[in-house]
Amino acid sequence: MTLRPILIHPDPRLKKVCEPVPEVNDEIRKLADDMLATMYDAPGIGLAGPQVGVMKRIFVMDCVKDKEAAPEPMVLINPEISWTSEETNVYEEGCLSIPDQYAEVTRPSEVRMKWLGLDGQSHEEQFDALWATCAQHEFDHLNGKLFIDYLGPMKRKMITRKMEKLKRERARAGAAKDPIL
Repeated sequence: MTLRPILIHPDPRLKKVCEPVPEVNDEIRKLADDMLATMYDAPGIGLAGPQVGVMKRIFVMDCVKDKEAAPEPMVLINPEISWTSEETNVYEEGCLSIPDQYAEVTRPSEVRMKWLGLDGQSHEEQFDALWATCAQHEFDHLNGKLFIDYLGPMKRKMITRKMEKLKRERARAGAAKDPIL
């Protein structure tokens, strides 16, 4: 497994709609392994293809937060939302592509999704609580939508400016490590 760099907002790839995965093959299985390793290392509970620069409809998630409990990694390929509850839930969301920024987002409290698994078979499950929030958040990534898109323009602009500053600081820190020729 290879840890992949996570794109930081604003990166134009994070705003693009992803292409379907044409087939579940060894390349996709390797991508899924890399994405899970990257997500756990970050640490996070979900990661979508575009966040690692892969413009395919795939995301991984594991919402088990209890260190004593067994992990429950999931890989969803070409996911579709088949149903959402009318009841909503407010959850303070964050994003690995928008580090250290959090905001309350209202989403349906339950969601049913269909997807292809790594076995190439069709799966369907209904998610609730944190799993539902995470699944919808990652699904949004596949459609070029970020959690900050649910916020007002002022808050969104403020967070975007912070991310631009973070990217500049990281670029400077990286340049400082490069030897001078």
